[in-house]
Amino acid sequence: MDDTPMSNPFPGSQSKPSRDYDSSFESSESYRESLPDIQNAHSDYISGARVAINQVGISNFKLPLKFKNKLGETLSLETAVTGTVSLDKDNKGINMSRILRVFYEFKDDIFSWEEFKTILRTYLERLASREARLKLFFNYPIIQTSLRSNLKGYQYYQVMMEGIMNQKGLFQRNLQIDFVYSSACPCSDKLSEHAQEERDAYAIPHSQRSKARLLVELAPESNLVVEDVVDLCADALKTETQVMVRREDEQAFAELNGAYIKFVEDAARLVYEKLDTVEDIVDFQVSIAHLESLHSHDAVAVITKGVPNGFRGEFEDFRYLIC
Repeated sequence: MDDTPMSNPFPGSQSKPSRDYDSSFESSESYRESLPDIQNAHSDYISGARVAINQVGISNFKLPLKFKNKLGETLSLETAVTGTVSLDKDNKGINMSRILRVFYEFKDDIFSWEEFKTILRTYLERLASREARLKLFFNYPIIQTSLRSNLKGYQYYQVMMEGIMNQKGLFQRNLQIDFVYSSACPCSDKLSEHAQEERDAYAIPHSQRSKARLLVELAPESNLVVEDVVDLCADALKTETQVMVRREDEQAFAELNGAYIKFVEDAARLVYEKLDTVEDIVDFQVSIAHLESLHSHDAVAVITKGVPNGFRGEFEDFRYLIC
């Protein structure tokens, strides 16, 4: 047996560090000051290309936040938050936890666009950035009345509020809403009529669940709220899916689908026509998917207002629209 003593694997230390967690240890101010700060390291420690980064931060931290609906009622909604800032080329990184800590200073407030402004200004100041962005994602409840039976139920809309601010204080407000509806195929409608007229054959036109994602940039002084954008979309498309349904409501829904048949191209232009008349909306992009019941693939479309340097009609992945 070799009795040669093992070399110390921790040079400069008289003994191995303890692997036991010390629950009694309390950090002091001087101890905290001694902790290494890798994010704010000297620019010589930058890895890779020395270039600016458009957005860096944290995404999908969740907490309950309060919002006012159009009636002035306070809603408490589970919200997923994304906060990012720009990073200059000579800075290695940001203090990621500061994004979260700053936001938590406002967690008990009722959120509005003014709240966005305050948080974004704080991000710009404390993280020394040129631009800051904040996105809130939540499901927003609105009471929907059935078509004929006068029953009421909660319809939920996936909503995203986004605020963007630069160093000069220029503030952009974007509101995104997902609207789910039914789309009856005009081609199938005509073919069904043909089968009945020419061969006395009974046929049912097909329809499919569909989704329109409206992304709108609000004018600086706009008071447009979620309910207003939902109403615009409902007025354009007519055939929103229903919550509470009795037989008379199902019959009414079938009649609505017959009265407002539409291809995905029709849906895009109908929403465009409605949004284009609203002065409170500076720019918009509408992304649509019809989950086909005839085909194994989906019909999709994107349309924009056409503002110079505005939304460009790009959509990352239409699969996100399928629900």
